[in-house]
Amino acid sequence: MGISNLFAAGGVVMIPLLGFSVLAVALIVERLRFWFKVNSRQKQVVRDVLNLYRRDNVVSAIEGLRKNADLPIARMFLTALELEEPTPEEFRLALESEAQAEIPTLKRFQTVFDTIISLAPLLGLLGTVLGLIGSFASLDLGDVGGSQTSGVTGGISEALVSTAVGLVVAIFTLLFANTFRGFYQRQMALIQEYGGELELIYRRRYERGEAAYASTR
Repeated sequence: MGISNLFAAGGVVMIPLLGFSVLAVALIVERLRFWFKVNSRQKQVVRDVLNLYRRDNVVSAIEGLRKNADLPIARMFLTALELEEPTPEEFRLALESEAQAEIPTLKRFQTVFDTIISLAPLLGLLGTVLGLIGSFASLDLGDVGGSQTSGVTGGISEALVSTAVGLVVAIFTLLFANTFRGFYQRQMALIQEYGGELELIYRRRYERGEAAYASTR
């Protein structure tokens, strides 16, 4: 069955299903690029920044974060490190608030994916129902078993095309949506881990500074 015949068999619901499939592919490509960038660069950037900050090279650490400001965790670290002499509590709050601000970026398009996953099968079912209504409406009860019966049978098989297409779109989108959801959960765990390391280093620096100040008095 060619593409044109497929659309003719599926009926009017094939138009929104086509739109859903194109939208899903475009958003999936965008998310794949985003997560590839994060997963390929983040670990090295965080390791370098923590090492620099651990050696009290704050200026170089901030410069490294600014060069990688397209990474969510870099923006989170930068927000905290650019504060002027914060207390450990203020430092922690800065990290936590920026982590919350990055959640929409990490979960971007998840609602759209969920909508496509929910609506695509329903649209396919609607197309099947409309096709069945059309097939049975054309059946002449006085000609049961005659020439029209084979036409109705063919119409029913064609009407099921929309359901199949809707399921394919939903399954394809669900596969990637769950993958991106897994990336998000892993990223949030890493944010907590790396943020905790940075906070611990800052607390130690802060306590050393307080001790040094107290000893000079």
